[in-house]
Amino acid sequence: MTTLSKKKCVPCEGEAKPLSKAAANILLKKVPGWELSSNGKMISHDLIMKSFTAAVKLIGKIADVANAEDHHPDVHLTSYRKLKIELSTHAIKGLSENDFIMAAKINELPMDLKK
Repeated sequence: MTTLSKKKCVPCEGEAKPLSKAAANILLKKVPGWELSSNGKMISHDLIMKSFTAAVKLIGKIADVANAEDHHPDVHLTSYRKLKIELSTHAIKGLSENDFIMAAKINELPMDLKK
């Protein structure tokens, strides 16, 4: 079985349906640190970075992956080092496998976290 981080995001076309909450929970187990929203339409990951610069550098790395995959998360930086990453597939108003592929790829990025 191919790990999620080795897969490539694919465009959502036609009648694509969002994942059920049950299916999302199964994939969620493959992306440590990510949480499923209460409505099952989004996953998110909260990080406390070592510094503002570390947070901005990680955002840049996430942007590189997102552009390569053509699947872009919402990224929120608050209190200078608190980073929240949110993933959902806007075209289908819910989650697709693409969101979990991106989460897995983000998890593999080097992160300078607060200890």
